[in-house]
Amino acid sequence: MVRAAQADHRVPGLAAALTRVDRPLWTLTVGGSGTERPLDDDTRFRIGSITKTFTAVLVMQCRDDGLLDLDDPVDAHLEVPSHGELTIRRLLSHTSGLQREPHGDVWDTLRAPDLPGLLADLAGAEQVLPPGRRFHYSNLAFALLGHAAARLRGGPWAEVVADRILTPLGLTGTGAEPGPTAAQGYLVDAFSDHARPEPPTDFGAVAPAAQLWGTATDLARWAAFLADPEMVDPQARVLRPSTLDEMRWPATVRDETVWSGGVGLGLLLSPRGGRVMHVGHDGAMPGFLATAYGRRGGGRDTPRGLGCAMLLSSGTAAHALDLVNDLLTVAVEDDPADIAPWLPGEPVPPEYASVLGRWWGEGYEYVFLWRDGALQARGASDPADAPSTVFEPVAGEPDRLRSVTGREVGELLRLTRDADGTVVRLHWATYRFTRGQESFGGG
Repeated sequence: MVRAAQADHRVPGLAAALTRVDRPLWTLTVGGSGTERPLDDDTRFRIGSITKTFTAVLVMQCRDDGLLDLDDPVDAHLEVPSHGELTIRRLLSHTSGLQREPHGDVWDTLRAPDLPGLLADLAGAEQVLPPGRRFHYSNLAFALLGHAAARLRGGPWAEVVADRILTPLGLTGTGAEPGPTAAQGYLVDAFSDHARPEPPTDFGAVAPAAQLWGTATDLARWAAFLADPEMVDPQARVLRPSTLDEMRWPATVRDETVWSGGVGLGLLLSPRGGRVMHVGHDGAMPGFLATAYGRRGGGRDTPRGLGCAMLLSSGTAAHALDLVNDLLTVAVEDDPADIAPWLPGEPVPPEYASVLGRWWGEGYEYVFLWRDGALQARGASDPADAPSTVFEPVAGEPDRLRSVTGREVGELLRLTRDADGTVVRLHWATYRFTRGQESFGGG
């Protein structure tokens, strides 16, 4: 599949990698680097806007450490002459309405402003849409986010990325500079086989939006981290899994009428059907295209820590990028995860034994179970792949539990007992649940 994509889309050099915790790392390079050094797994490519996912993680680290709130205006953390009222959340989710690029013709000149120039020119940037109106992609927004996070950490953006993300995750092939192993980027001529080298570019103060270089192996690991951080970073040195859950929740769709893609907090979301989501980002810079996605969902067939990346030394092969989704799908369909054997568990705690079984609420039947050490519930007619609701007891109150996943997440489940201690009624999100089907009036 990769060799066909390289040939069909005429890519001078292509590197692909796929990682999963239950199999050896898979890599393939096709073509050449465009330099005296051969193309191999250590070759760095420009990854463009995949950089935004690193900047988004920096911002969420600041939030988790109490340095900012997502609903803060950006001027609470970065002195700006204009647009300071736009919130961190809106900038992260591309719903701020801020124009796409910095003021000026940066793509004509390929000269990006330094930080003082970027901030000084911000007054000339347009608010092209009202905040929250719809998705509107903005490199300028992520430049502001990156410098706000770097200022809170007390260092330049590139150093903060290295210290707080690249080093902890062992992404030694990723950085803000091309380094000695970098590939040459090309514009492949539309009507001949000639490939013209693109000039090197430095994105200056817009670096938090698109500056990074990386290897396919690093980017596959990064994609797996975004999708399944418990497997890639079990000590949560970079980010808590719950924070990445928050980043992956769709904030908006990318198209009003074709809901084939969404945007979270700095992450692009690609639903694939069957409760499967690919999460990551694409990137493009002169002479380079890149894509990196991890896979979530799909039940027991999907292996843990599954991520894939493809890096291309061509700026004109965009149709090749969707192959990353095909590779993730084939990796599951042709080589599904091994099925772990079922093992007997501990007995149900006595205080919850009388909760188990069938209950009726709002005229519908639900089943309450004890699975994996927790009280769970699901609709009796739910499809097999629908997630169960999981409850956790409220500290010090065994008859009050909170939904932590699934239906009515965040809401309370209240248990009512008879004189013998048997649970005879439930209230979940204030709705009454009884052992028999009853009307709302109790009949």
